[in-house]
Parts: sequence; structure tokens; C-alpha cells
Amino acid sequence: MKISDFQTKDVINIVDGKKLGQVSDLELDLRQGRIDAIVVPTTTRLFGMFGGGNEVIIPWRNIVKIGTDVVLVRLDDAKVYRLEDGEQHTSGR
Repeated sequence: MKISDFQTKDVINIVDGKKLGQVSDLELDLRQGRIDAIVVPTTTRLFGMFGGGNEVIIPWRNIVKIGTDVVLVRLDDAKVYRLEDGEQHTSGR
């Protein structure tokens, strides 16, 4: 599956049924060769411009199902992170 396939799917939290948005980025573990998390912006961006804004970091283990139209995730406590230029973020892992 390509990242562009992820970016067309809506991300839905099965805990409360809320639409979180669409995948904007992936966190990769290059040493292990796997995806650690998906990143979903909580504010609308125009063509990826106007950086900053809030993002929800969803660990890969919280993905329940990847369907043809949606990605279902389980987030009991969705944490939103403000990313500044050059600032690193953590998702409590």
C-alpha cells in the first residue's frame, strides 16, 4: 500500500465514532523497517502548506482495520500535539 492510498481514507475513532481527518504523514522506524504511527492533522491545510497546526499521532498498534474507504482506530485518549518548526514530537511510546 502506498502513502497516497492512506491519504485518501478517512480516519475514524471507533471509541466515539468521530472522524479525525485524513492521514498526512507516517512515522517510520527505519532500523526495523516498519511504520510506527500515522499522523492526522486536526486543522485543514491547503496542499500541505501553512505548517504548524495540531496533529494527532496514532500509534500503529491502535489501528483496528484498514478498509477501502476508511482507517478505523481505537483511541481512548486522543493526544493532540502542536508541532513547531524543527521541534520533535513524541506520542508517549
